[in-house]
Amino acid sequence: MSVIINLLLFVLILGSIVFVHEAGHFIFAKICGVYVYEFALGMGPKLFSKKGKETEYSLRAIPIGGFCQMAGEDLDTDKSKKVPKNKQLQSKTAFQRFLIMFFGPCNNFIFAVIILFFIALIWGGSTMKPVISDVEKNYPAYEAGLRKNDTIVKINNHKVSTSDDVTLYFAVADPIKGSKIQVKDKDGILQTYRVIPKKEQVKDQTSYRYGISIEQEKTRGFINSIIYTYKKTCSIFKQMAVTVGYLFTGGIKLTQLSGPVGIYSIVGSQSKTGLANILYLVAFLSINVGFINLIPLPAFDGGHILFIIIEKIKGSPVNPETENKIHTIGLFLLMLLMIFITFNDILRLF
Repeated sequence: MSVIINLLLFVLILGSIVFVHEAGHFIFAKICGVYVYEFALGMGPKLFSKKGKETEYSLRAIPIGGFCQMAGEDLDTDKSKKVPKNKQLQSKTAFQRFLIMFFGPCNNFIFAVIILFFIALIWGGSTMKPVISDVEKNYPAYEAGLRKNDTIVKINNHKVSTSDDVTLYFAVADPIKGSKIQVKDKDGILQTYRVIPKKEQVKDQTSYRYGISIEQEKTRGFINSIIYTYKKTCSIFKQMAVTVGYLFTGGIKLTQLSGPVGIYSIVGSQSKTGLANILYLVAFLSINVGFINLIPLPAFDGGHILFIIIEKIKGSPVNPETENKIHTIGLFLLMLLMIFITFNDILRLF
């Protein structure tokens, strides 16, 4: 029964994030007068479809992904459908096309902000201050000299503003070399310590522990909920930016990334911890999807935006056939990456 519940949660979570994303493209395509062939949730064969005045709305068999197929994205389809040129994406102004592409990711950000605010309003937020609440004896942090109520200021020369920053910079640090931690003690004096985490093995899982705890003071009320939502949203954006940066520089390996199988595993563990944590996962994943889609690579929304910027710089549109071919190649490479990540996810499960 738990497997079925987890699977339904997984489909609902991914489905809601994809729906919000594609709805952003769809709404602005309609506003700008672009013909939309199909608005689909899922991939693969159609399970259900309904034809509207112009657009076909469909639900597909594989509950991963979705799309908003617009005129102008596939030249062969445009020829067969005989859509007027003024209804095609490429006939619109650069600003209109930017809005259509941007509001997919933007909808994900708005969705996440609403969820985070709702969580803070109902269950309470937190101060997110990077203040150490406990240091375990016989662990490296205590032995190095860190103590309770020390405020962490920097980790490996990275400025720390929130408790999330502490988790982030410990996660990307080299556990063999350890971390240089600068703190402000209770007297306001800055101290710097070099701490090498302790390696532990639990059920075939290797982890590295510093022995530091950072417990957050709960905050409640409308204003505090706004403050928490702002801080948490900025924090998740920062996590994504740092992660992507480390990915491109080799600090994080492709094998460490998670795909749908990994997300399903996370959904399973979060489903046991209550509704607030499930909703937080939705917000976190929604920002992830929006952020990744804005990366200026082919097949991503950011790739389309990049071509719009190139068009404005050179003063004329990029050849539609050339652009479509580049996005097709990018999509093919993205599918290969997803297969690789999914394969690694499966290996981790066993």
